[in-house]
Amino acid sequence: MKVFHDIVSYSAWRTSLPSSASVGFVPTMGALHAGHARLLEVSREQNTHTVLSIFVNPTQFGPNEDLSKYPRTLESDLKIAEAEGVAAVFVPTESMLYPDGYSTFVTEEKLSLPLCGVFRPGHFRGVATIVLKLFNIIEADHAYFGLKDAQQFFVIQKMARDLNVRIKLTGVETVREASGLALSSRNTYLSKEERTLTAPQFYQILISAKNEFQNGGVIAAVLESARGRLAQAGFQVQYLELRSTPELTDLTAMNILPKEMGAVLAGALFLGKVRLIDNIIW
Repeated sequence: MKVFHDIVSYSAWRTSLPSSASVGFVPTMGALHAGHARLLEVSREQNTHTVLSIFVNPTQFGPNEDLSKYPRTLESDLKIAEAEGVAAVFVPTESMLYPDGYSTFVTEEKLSLPLCGVFRPGHFRGVATIVLKLFNIIEADHAYFGLKDAQQFFVIQKMARDLNVRIKLTGVETVREASGLALSSRNTYLSKEERTLTAPQFYQILISAKNEFQNGGVIAAVLESARGRLAQAGFQVQYLELRSTPELTDLTAMNILPKEMGAVLAGALFLGKVRLIDNIIW
């Protein structure tokens, strides 16, 4: 496994690969866990070589968010990458990707606005910008993203389509703990009781609401009930919404959900000071 800290050396390696070789790419901010490992596994199964990037992207953090506290675990990340058969790891510096005077950003102006976009202004601008930059640097054939961040995946998918980016995007199903809690680097901030007893109720309530929607439950009423159950369990609900896929159109005004319509039930909650996101897509 090769580790590159600059674009020139990575590009030289990429150019050396046979033209027949396919390259899969998994962009991350590090602090790897079993969810990331699953992305790497899928890429390895579908490509000749897998490239992993590790970069804590400052432009997707707001002024009151946890950039300085975001876990940085490069040594253990590299061990996971090697165990998963990664061919190359790209670990750039901030100054390399955002040099002095940097002023160009990518903005998706529809799918990025609702859900997390309401509460994290500028977040998806930072995400779209860094992902496009990495696509240009890595020159992969395929890229893999976890669907726990469903809105992020749909925004990147729309950005790639709109800007004619020639890369195949694959969303990979969320990896969960045995309790149902979606894997996240932020889970380490939870107490043992929060992680084992309270936090898993998030997914359980999402499943219950999904079943109600599919059984003809009135959308607004089901959402209101689910929000109430989450609050009663000890969560502070930031949002819980039912949206169409992949357009993310708000479905609240509909009476019931048509059986043929694809949907995502997406939520963001606080458990103490820890922000958790999760969703169910069908």
